[in-house]
Amino acid sequence: MSRLKSAALLTLLVAVQAACTKQAVYESARNESRWDCGKLPLSQQAECREQSSVSYQEYERERQALLKSQAPSTEQ
Repeated sequence: MSRLKSAALLTLLVAVQAACTKQAVYESARNESRWDCGKLPLSQQAECREQSSVSYQEYERERQALLKSQAPSTEQ
């Protein structure tokens, strides 16, 4: 395999691994948050679980939209 193909494959694998790692970290934090909801009074648990029910895909969409809205405008 040529060096260029090897480098491209390695870059792709690193990018995929980074994406999986970010999602795994998010899911782990979300699960911990749900666990902590059980420590709250019953009257607060449902709201806590609802707040921690956002999927990684929803979170990432919202994050990207926020980043896009905060980007400096190039129009003058």
